[in-house]
Amino acid sequence: MKKIVITLFLVLFTSSVYAGSCPMMVKNLDDKIAEAQTLKDQGKAAHDAGDHAKSEELLKKALELFKS
Repeated sequence: MKKIVITLFLVLFTSSVYAGSCPMMVKNLDDKIAEAQTLKDQGKAAHDAGDHAKSEELLKKALELFKS
C-alpha cells in the first residue's frame, strides 16, 4: 500500500512540474520568432537595396534560430 501511495504521489507531482514549463517554452519561442522576424525584415531590406550578401547572411541567421 505504501508503494502505491508513493508511486501515485510521484506521478501526480511530476506531471505538475512539467506543466509549469509550458509558459517558459512559449516565451522562448515568442522571443525566437520576434528575433527571426527582425532578421527577416532586415534581410529583405538589404535585398531590396541590392546588398545580396548581407541579405543572405541575415536570412541564414534567422533560419539558424530554429535549428537549435
